[in-house]
Amino acid sequence: MAEFDVDLFVIGGGSGGVRAARIAAGHGARVMIAEEYRMGGTCVIRGCVPKKLFVIGSHVRQEISDAAGFGWIIPQATFDWPTLIANKDKEIARLEAAYTTNVEKSGARIVKTRAVFDDAHTLRLREGNTVRAKTILIATGGAPNHGPAIPGIEHVISSNEAFHLDRLPRRIVIQGGGYIALEFAGIFAGYGSDVTVVYRGDNILRGFDDDVRAHVRSEMEKEGITILTGCTVTRIDRHGDDFTSHLSNGSSIASDKVMFAIGRHPNVANLGLEKAGVAINPVNGGIAVDHFSKTSVDNIYAIGDVTHRLNLTPVAIREGHAFADTVFGNRTVQVDHKDTPTAVFCQPEVGTVGLTETEARAQFSHVDIYKTTFRPIKATMSGRDTRVLMKLVVDGASDRVVGCHIVGDSAAETIQAVAIAVKMKATKADFDATLALHPTAAEELVTMRNPTARHVRQAAE
Repeated sequence: MAEFDVDLFVIGGGSGGVRAARIAAGHGARVMIAEEYRMGGTCVIRGCVPKKLFVIGSHVRQEISDAAGFGWIIPQATFDWPTLIANKDKEIARLEAAYTTNVEKSGARIVKTRAVFDDAHTLRLREGNTVRAKTILIATGGAPNHGPAIPGIEHVISSNEAFHLDRLPRRIVIQGGGYIALEFAGIFAGYGSDVTVVYRGDNILRGFDDDVRAHVRSEMEKEGITILTGCTVTRIDRHGDDFTSHLSNGSSIASDKVMFAIGRHPNVANLGLEKAGVAINPVNGGIAVDHFSKTSVDNIYAIGDVTHRLNLTPVAIREGHAFADTVFGNRTVQVDHKDTPTAVFCQPEVGTVGLTETEARAQFSHVDIYKTTFRPIKATMSGRDTRVLMKLVVDGASDRVVGCHIVGDSAAETIQAVAIAVKMKATKADFDATLALHPTAAEELVTMRNPTARHVRQAAE
């Protein structure tokens, strides 16, 4: 009798776990992957993909409004929320089927069940049977975190429920100031809801460049979204189908939905990690791993949001691929998390890569800033009051571009290409030597010749 039933057991059928399972199977490993909900994980089922579909749909109202400036006379348009939900569900089901098919084609076996540890090599499935695995990969992702319990917390929805509402809320309060909160603020506002964002910090998008934070807030407020900072929701009262959110500043807001999007926590509860000896990172609450995604137990690895390192789908996919190549492909691969591009699909859209101005000034003695804001060409005809922000952060000593930050239409598409240049350590001179493509917004990235600010840190005496 073989000592192990499989070479690799993957817990979690999200983007990272699926990639790891497929690549490991391609290397000849006997692979089993357990998913207790739906194949595809957070990103495909209740995250990035349905969110982007909602974002695209929410732009239509603005497009109709802008069309008048270009001579289009469009009759009164109507919107049907149930149609959006039904069509989104249809697309997500198609993607889930594709994920399932691709895993099965690779030779890996899917078990639709929950799996928890009995020991470092043994998984117990929901049905009670066990599987012995030589190597185990934890890829269980994260889950919404509502924060401390407050009176009325049971009335709060998360992004999970937002994708399945039976009707569009007329008024919604969203607590949070990061990716998810701002993206849903734009989504609901775009479909016609009255939106109020409540955030505890002094400004939204903590961790992003300060110019990006200020610009996004200004643009969102122009579109009628109310943003309240420096306060939190302390109590929620229900009155039939309506709610009153009481804030720490003494004010209150009436709405028919309250959504919390204040962050996500690693999905580590009730996995039996203590039975396997897997350690938790005391700093971030995720599973502690080294540079090769190995946990405190030699045969157990963890990737993606469950490690709470950099919670982005492409990062989980890259980590899963690197793990499979390293452990089963006889090829040591270490993921480089530096200069990972990211986007916030709020409205306006944010694309960013590399260091913020504050981070660069702390790291380098000489920092040059190139920044511009301008009215996009579309707005000159539509009449919309909006501006684009583009900013380059440059190491003044080496001339290397160490950060790029864009706010405006197609910011994410643009930053993906710019990220290649930043990763290759392109200099400002390289940007300057690149011919502009006119008329585009992105041409500003190669036509900003004079720094708008120069920072020199004096050496300590």
